Amino acid sequence: MANEEKQRYSAEELKEFEAIIRVKLEDTNAELKYLREALNRKNDTGTDATSGNSKVMEDGADTAEKENLNQLAVRQQKFAKNLENALMRIKNGTYGVCIDSGKLISKERLRLVPHTQHSIEAKLKQK
Repeated sequence: MANEEKQRYSAEELKEFEAIIRVKLEDTNAELKYLREALNRKNDTGTDATSGNSKVMEDGADTAEKENLNQLAVRQQKFAKNLENALMRIKNGTYGVCIDSGKLISKERLRLVPHTQHSIEAKLKQK
């Protein structure tokens, strides 16, 4: 049976996708934890508060680095939420179905972008 004819992925296929998503979610949460810890360390001034004003140039670099870490954390948090939503779609039986066309998203695309809700054709039409 061709992908175009199928309406849903089988339970076995969904288990494969669920395993991929869980690994990615675990990695994402670990990276998010690291970023949050790094941000918390940046908030801890330690002895810097007593060092005077000799580090004015470094303060700008510290601020820029903190902003970059914060942006990375926000992106990771959004990615984790998208992965969690994909797990919910697996549970409710809508995973792997393009929200634009109603057709199955290719397995290859789902393996690379497991949280997607768009087939490659639908995604290209968006541009």
